[in-house]
Amino acid sequence: MELRRKRAYDNASPADGFRVLVDRLWPRGVSKERAAIDLWAKDVAPTTELRRAWHAPGADFETNAERYRAQLESESAEALSELVDELRGHPVVTLVYAVHDTEHNHAIVLEEVLRRLLG
Repeated sequence: MELRRKRAYDNASPADGFRVLVDRLWPRGVSKERAAIDLWAKDVAPTTELRRAWHAPGADFETNAERYRAQLESESAEALSELVDELRGHPVVTLVYAVHDTEHNHAIVLEEVLRRLLG
């Protein structure tokens, strides 16, 4: 399986394969048609508290990444397991997120975790 990441504000493409929105909130100003989301996995997204911490001024990526990994192993473990089961069998999966920072966001952490779990 090929895992990719893409912003919700970028155009969807058939090459994206199975598109999974990994945010707790729907991206502002993006219609359902334009987003072309196959699955909204909001239960694996960072909690509201963690999302706010992640976007706070001076937020530390590594600290928030560790907190998110801990969330995925505890309170979101069942939802993560269900997501892994849902992704199996799709040759290409694109994790869709809304945040502007493409290099320091929760989708990167989730992709790493999914790569490990999907082997």
